Amino acid sequence: MYTYDTVIEAVQGLRERGFTIDFNLESNRLICHTTPLSLGPSDFEIVEVYRFEGNSDPADEAAVYAIESADGRKGLLVTGFGISAEGLGEEMVEKLNYFRTPK
Repeated sequence: MYTYDTVIEAVQGLRERGFTIDFNLESNRLICHTTPLSLGPSDFEIVEVYRFEGNSDPADEAAVYAIESADGRKGLLVTGFGISAEGLGEEMVEKLNYFRTPK
């Protein structure tokens, strides 16, 4: 696994390694607004995750997920730690939270 000091470094590094699709969470799916790509929890794997904690402001906390779809397309999801489960199904919440928890 790679090491990054900031969210920006993680995003840039992952893009350089082919994770070029930008995902957003919407209605229990990962959605890319620039392509017709929409993935449910069983349609992708989280292959890497990087956590960043703010020095003094909890609002600065974030997670960067490296996502690979079942058909091999790669992208990123950047979320705050305080991700809202509202509107997300249990399977998606569990999948994202599993990789957020320090091991």
